[in-house]
Amino acid sequence: MSPISRGFRGRPRRDVDPARIPPGQYTVNDFPVLSAGPTPRTPLDEWSFTIQGEVDRPVSWPWADFLALSSETITVDIHCVTKWSKLDTTWTGVSVDTLLEGIDTEAAYVTAWCDGGYTTNLPLDDVTGGRAWVAYRFGGDPLDPEHGGPARLLVPRLYLWKSAKWVRGLTLTLEDRPGFWEAAGYHNRGDPWAEQRYWSD
Repeated sequence: MSPISRGFRGRPRRDVDPARIPPGQYTVNDFPVLSAGPTPRTPLDEWSFTIQGEVDRPVSWPWADFLALSSETITVDIHCVTKWSKLDTTWTGVSVDTLLEGIDTEAAYVTAWCDGGYTTNLPLDDVTGGRAWVAYRFGGDPLDPEHGGPARLLVPRLYLWKSAKWVRGLTLTLEDRPGFWEAAGYHNRGDPWAEQRYWSD
């Protein structure tokens, strides 16, 4: 798949506390669009979200049932591996903690999988404890397909490629399994504050 890079407009912001910006990053006012491959557009009546893998029982929610789950609205800073950061972004979605309620597992890792074939791997600790959501609104509006709508994973403590667009589920695993970009040379974890961009970092 060839990368699609568009949406870079405006100039870096200079009016923010530099302590909020990870090393090597600069701030933007817009929301750049970066994707590997075309934008999937799944009809909502065909959409569902599934927890599977090392679980006592798989569970799945169609779109209407997913929207009926307890949701949260959060404001966070996000950081892209291509070195831009966007501050004070507001999202609404379902906490991964809520999705995992009542699920018995010995898993230590998750693989997020998505429409379009994209995957990314994360330690379970990075998506639990109030650290991750499956978000379906951005800035109060439904999430645009270009930004991962109808729903994307949101893991603001890590570089944005870990916040998988068009997410459809989480597979819980006992062992770590590198995803799309990780297998191509990106860092396995992706902590912006440690500048974990690539394997060699």
